[in-house]
Amino acid sequence: MLDSFEILSTSGVVLWSKTYVPIGPSVVNSLIKDVFIEGRNAAAPDESRGPKPTYKKDKYTLKWTTAKDLGLIFVAVYQSLLHLSWVDELLDNIRALFTGLYGEQLKKSKSSAISVKFDSYFDRQVQELEKTGETTSARHEDSASDVQFTPPSTSSDADPSADELPPPIPGLRKADLARPISRDDNSTDVTPIPTPETSRPTTPAVNNHLLTAKGGPGGRGSRRSRKAASSSSAQASSGDESPARRGKGTAGKAAAKKMRKWDAEGMADEDDGTTLDYSGAASGGEMPAANVEEIRQDTWGRKTKKGEFVLKDLDEEMDSIIAASKEKQAAASEEGSSGLMGQGIGAISGLFRNVVGGKKLTKDDLVKPLKAMEDHLLNKNVAREAAVQLCQSVETELIGSKTATFTSMDTTIRAAMNTALIKILTPTTSLDLLRVVEATRKSRPFVISIVGVNGVGKSTNLSKLAFFFLQNQYRVLIAAGDTFRSGAVEQLRVHVRNLKELTKREGGEVDIFERGYGKDAANIAKDAVQFAAEQHYDVVLIDTAGRRHNDTRLMSSLEKFAKLAQPDKIFMVGEALVGTDSVAQARNFNDSFGPGRGLDGFVVSKCDTVGDMVGTLVSMVFATGIPIVFLGVGQHYSDLRGFSVAWAVQLLMS
Repeated sequence: MLDSFEILSTSGVVLWSKTYVPIGPSVVNSLIKDVFIEGRNAAAPDESRGPKPTYKKDKYTLKWTTAKDLGLIFVAVYQSLLHLSWVDELLDNIRALFTGLYGEQLKKSKSSAISVKFDSYFDRQVQELEKTGETTSARHEDSASDVQFTPPSTSSDADPSADELPPPIPGLRKADLARPISRDDNSTDVTPIPTPETSRPTTPAVNNHLLTAKGGPGGRGSRRSRKAASSSSAQASSGDESPARRGKGTAGKAAAKKMRKWDAEGMADEDDGTTLDYSGAASGGEMPAANVEEIRQDTWGRKTKKGEFVLKDLDEEMDSIIAASKEKQAAASEEGSSGLMGQGIGAISGLFRNVVGGKKLTKDDLVKPLKAMEDHLLNKNVAREAAVQLCQSVETELIGSKTATFTSMDTTIRAAMNTALIKILTPTTSLDLLRVVEATRKSRPFVISIVGVNGVGKSTNLSKLAFFFLQNQYRVLIAAGDTFRSGAVEQLRVHVRNLKELTKREGGEVDIFERGYGKDAANIAKDAVQFAAEQHYDVVLIDTAGRRHNDTRLMSSLEKFAKLAQPDKIFMVGEALVGTDSVAQARNFNDSFGPGRGLDGFVVSKCDTVGDMVGTLVSMVFATGIPIVFLGVGQHYSDLRGFSVAWAVQLLMS
């Protein structure tokens, strides 16, 4: 098992890291100092798919590779007692994935300016490669083809030969190191640190991204100034001041602010004459012109033979990047039979572990394994109700059956659970959204409504859907149906402004339909659909206000909304990190649109924040039987992916 994996630049900035077991910062720092800065006795790795150089420090073995054109170093750290035969391939695949995903950003901007979300890609590679490799507990000497290097002792008088010194990687200088650290008890070397210690995680399983905060733990300024700012902030937020006292100032004793009133349906009192929209010409004029970076289509989808633009799923995206990298390096790669031999030995050795061929399974045999499987699903964020039901279905299927020859109990249960998960997550209807849009838009616009609880990302994912339709040269109308939340209309205006800038390059047309705040959202949606039909728009995307799923008063207005707007599809946006509450959310929203009408699909947002804990996907589908259509994997317009059942099941069973 790996202890740590780090991706850093030649200037000493840690772009991304994954730590399974805490290791001292001096381990990687010694590699940087001894190999890349001083270039002592270590062959610099090329970028071909071959044996990677090895560096030993204390009880750890470090292997690394580089991407010289981008100034990147990829380092894998594991204990020397272990032999991980798949580390070389992991380094190659991670280099290909990382440079494929972030190479363009690194070329255009400084490494410290990019935002890296790489956890799901890395986890999947480790899970796949661990299955093909064999880990032993005995001490293993690295093969002769590997370049071995052990840091020279400070008591040695011999200096390395000059002709053996490779040139250090360009751009990495001693001046880039932050500061030295104290001497270890067992070493007399003073090891510098290329980045602050906070740039590497010190706890297990913490994914550490680039820190861009200014200043140290206390921020900028003196202790006195921070204390004064804190006290003034506390006074400003205090609720003990009377309205008369708050009103004092240049305007004299002003009257207390009149609170806005809302009726039972969530609409504002329109008779108070208060202006809620502060973004118009009366408050500052037109919004500034957009400056949106161009997005290449091949980074998040592909064109079919019919000319339709379809989204990639996460598996397809990763496989295409790795395949392209292997094609470029196929001529230089000569791994051949040795790699296949290692995989074959690992597979055969795992085959005979806990062999129980031909056993007829009883309920008692399944109690402990299924309890362990239930706990595993709960740890993956699956709701307890769904986890229990899944385990019961597996129990029913396996009781009375016989295990296959050379098959362990664990393998039998995992196979049955795989089947159960695939059965739940596989949609029973077609999810080809472009096909139904193409068939409908010839006579009328295709209407999609987005609903969900507060803060899940409805407006953001609606904009991603709009950008997806723009790739297919559709005319899109976005209806601002959230008339309750302050800034909701302005937020959609910004999205439309950005999408219009992208429209000039991608084709299609996008506009916004709005009626301000305090209006009936159902009537606005109805008027938007009518306007879209008159102006020959192809797609209408209706935004709605966020609402708590357990608030009957707020949920009741959705039935009126469905009757007036009559959307073709209603998508609920749910968070991947919401946890077990996803079951109640999905059921309540599905039942709130009146008899005979429910949700048509889920858009699961923030999937890039949970790693392999994707149990919310199972919970939502289990509660309603409604399929997942899209996954949100970031905050950009192109961060939308199609749903892959195989990808989800693999993460859940890892």
